[in-house]
Amino acid sequence: MSGDTLAVLAVALAASWASGINVYATVLVLGAAQRLGLVALPHDLQTLGSAWVLAAAALLFVLNFFADKIPLVDSINDVLHTFVRIPAGALLAFGAADSLGPEAATIAALLGGTLAAGTHVAKTGTRALINTSPEPFSNIAASLAEDGIVIGGLILALAHPITFLCLLFLFLVVLLWLLPKLVRLALLPFRRMARWHREP
Repeated sequence: MSGDTLAVLAVALAASWASGINVYATVLVLGAAQRLGLVALPHDLQTLGSAWVLAAAALLFVLNFFADKIPLVDSINDVLHTFVRIPAGALLAFGAADSLGPEAATIAALLGGTLAAGTHVAKTGTRALINTSPEPFSNIAASLAEDGIVIGGLILALAHPITFLCLLFLFLVVLLWLLPKLVRLALLPFRRMARWHREP
């Protein structure tokens, strides 16, 4: 596998992985890197560097930034973003890999959507667990840490794709082990709402 193909693969997987956590930060980091000339994104992703795309992503990032730090509101926000993060992860992976051919792009989209779903469930489940604590500071700390992980992970993927791919593999191993527990945690807010609804 050539270095260029590895770089494309790293961008495709990094974009979908990060989208499952914070899709707006993902677009901002990739788009800003493209606009500032720090990287040359795959052709179909170069539109992320558009001023209009960056402005829209920045506005949505700010709104999500505050919603993501309020206990329980963040869980509702996560549920609503199920319909944003997973399709966006698939779309970004497709765009990143399109230069490798339609078959590779389609496979990348399938993997990207699955990877975004996995990180989305991990985020949602972790937040449901944190929300059992009455104080808001752990929630704020978790949200800031997630933003930092997304930004750091994307920068690593752009600068050192092989290192990122190795770390992503380790993440996937841990995620597969934790997934059943995370799914139960992600469903916790719904169970609580159902219990409140049944109570007289």
